[in-house]
Amino acid sequence: MKPLDPVTPFSRPLRLRGLAPSLTHTISETATEEECRATADALGLLGLRKLRLSGRLAPHEKAGWELTTDLGATVTQACVLTLVPVTTRVETRVVRRYSPDLAPLPDGAELGPEDDLETEPLPEILDLGGVAIEALALAMPDYPRADGAELPESAYEKETDAHREGPFAALVSLSKKISDEEP
Repeated sequence: MKPLDPVTPFSRPLRLRGLAPSLTHTISETATEEECRATADALGLLGLRKLRLSGRLAPHEKAGWELTTDLGATVTQACVLTLVPVTTRVETRVVRRYSPDLAPLPDGAELGPEDDLETEPLPEILDLGGVAIEALALAMPDYPRADGAELPESAYEKETDAHREGPFAALVSLSKKISDEEP
């Protein structure tokens, strides 16, 4: 997958300071055909259709927000074995929390296993399209496979299968061969 360009191909900026902090706001964003093509290119897909993010943005704790949406998209990727197009419908729930109490991570810093992965620092502008692209990249198949596509058995796998039979399998096989040859 290619890294995303600095400019998000499907951008829906939402200024959070302009929203009433005590109300729940409805979210409904759908990518245009052109935005779908640009997003497909950015993600290294063969095609992308029906990219949609819908749900709500609600107040959360003190001066924070919680985004709860459903992401839907139809992605076309190359099969990892045959390279034929594989089309998959992606449907996933996206939950993000934005807190004014969190500071952005310094460059090069990484989150640990104990960190809350759903809570982020409160941005001035929330790009709903960027959230959709990130969620799509995480939800689509990592290794799409066409129906019936299978790896051929390699010599290594055949040898491994022989070893799985146990150390005495060769002796049993030899014993049977000798007994079949006796008159």
